[in-house]
Amino acid sequence: MEARMKSMANPDLITAIQHLQKAIHAGGVDPLVLELVHLRASQINGCSPCVFAGVQTAKKHGETEERLHNVVAWREAPFFTEEERAALALTEAATRIQDGAPGVTDEIWDAAADHFDEKQMSAIILNIALTNFFNRINHTIREPAGKTW
Repeated sequence: MEARMKSMANPDLITAIQHLQKAIHAGGVDPLVLELVHLRASQINGCSPCVFAGVQTAKKHGETEERLHNVVAWREAPFFTEEERAALALTEAATRIQDGAPGVTDEIWDAAADHFDEKQMSAIILNIALTNFFNRINHTIREPAGKTW
């Protein structure tokens, strides 16, 4: 598979993304939780470059193979904390917004809010949105996994 574009080289876009990344990482959320969120949204959207990058980055933060292989089945896997489960449920609900989907229910919101303060919730929500943004760009330009970044 070949990418339709070599890069999204607009310097204003790159600067904006860097500011969003900085805001996400300033939110006080464990970087591993942010990587799990990124990975799960990318799995849902079938974005191979983001799944590839998410796994690589999570490994750099010390994530284990066992947990990485089970993010897709986090509900059934015994490897995740209640905090991580709340973040993953929020990720799935916010990512799966197709026709008829219930979206982020009060139950999902409340479970996440039990583990994260407003600043952290903002960071997680922004991380979910930015991941979905990248997933859609990568699908549009047919970015292959492991070729860039």
